[in-house]
Amino acid sequence: MHLLKRIAFYLGGFSIGLILLAFFFSGKKTSCAYFPEARVLKQLRAKPYTMTQDVTSSLTTLQLDTVTINRMLKVGDVDFGESETRREPCGHYVIYGDSPEGTTLKMELENCLEEVQIISLNTAD
Repeated sequence: MHLLKRIAFYLGGFSIGLILLAFFFSGKKTSCAYFPEARVLKQLRAKPYTMTQDVTSSLTTLQLDTVTINRMLKVGDVDFGESETRREPCGHYVIYGDSPEGTTLKMELENCLEEVQIISLNTAD
């Protein structure tokens, strides 16, 4: 078989495979979280969260809103050294992230079965 025929058969099969993959995975919310930090952040984003009164006052003091919290839950850095992931009944996590002004924020939260409770939000010293 000539080289051009081999390339044509390969490209034909490859394109059919791409079409089948696009058909099967279209409309599905598939994602891959391989590393521990990505898995924790994905799990925290999947649950509804509540804030303590201390957090709401910190938001007004720092002139921030819940968009900052959502961004920290998406691209923040989980500090596993300060976190207590296996604490019962709710795991304790510490997440560092940047504010829109460029300061580093520290958020402490508890990951319970039904919800995530944000305990504190302040600037990292």
